[in-house]
Amino acid sequence: MSAVTSGPTRDIARAAVRAELAQVAFEVFRRDGFDRVTLNDVAAEAGVSRSTFLRYFPSKEDAVLGGLNMQGQRFVTALRARPAAEVDWTALRRAMDALLEDYHRDPANALARTQLIYQTPALHAGCQVRQAGWRPALAHTLTGRATSRRPAASGLAATVRAAAAIDCLNIASEHWADTSGRRDLGDLLDEAFAALAPRPQSQARTLPS
Repeated sequence: MSAVTSGPTRDIARAAVRAELAQVAFEVFRRDGFDRVTLNDVAAEAGVSRSTFLRYFPSKEDAVLGGLNMQGQRFVTALRARPAAEVDWTALRRAMDALLEDYHRDPANALARTQLIYQTPALHAGCQVRQAGWRPALAHTLTGRATSRRPAASGLAATVRAAAAIDCLNIASEHWADTSGRRDLGDLLDEAFAALAPRPQSQARTLPS
């Protein structure tokens, strides 16, 4: 029995240590400034060696942004679960509600983390790179959402929609951080998505020939 449970137990323990180290790193970065803090500083604050810290996070950026891969997986899973009758743009917005759970669980901490990311060029750039990595899985999911009334999106169209949705998340999050969370992030996302929502054909502007 112990051989069966030891693996999952180790995984849980490792995840707990990783989460604790990430929280310590965030608090140090927030207090002293990301660019002024070294890995040695973070390790000392956490009471571990530099080599131990590096076993969990290969860089300072990873200590802050390491959760983005899991966020992307949740986004894709939520998109797959959306009703087939929904248009892709609506499905993308509603699937993004899965990401808002992190913000609603601890709004103050989420706001502080978001502000740190958008106020630190290295973290902002790293965030964009990691989120761009979500696009292939999102686009693949969109191409599989065909119905009898709606053909599947082409690979190009699906990739554009996925990229636009991620940009909406980034712009809404940056506005949320810049305004110290005065508006609900979900409302900001709604507004961002509405700005790019397909308009009824009758409202579409005819371009001059």
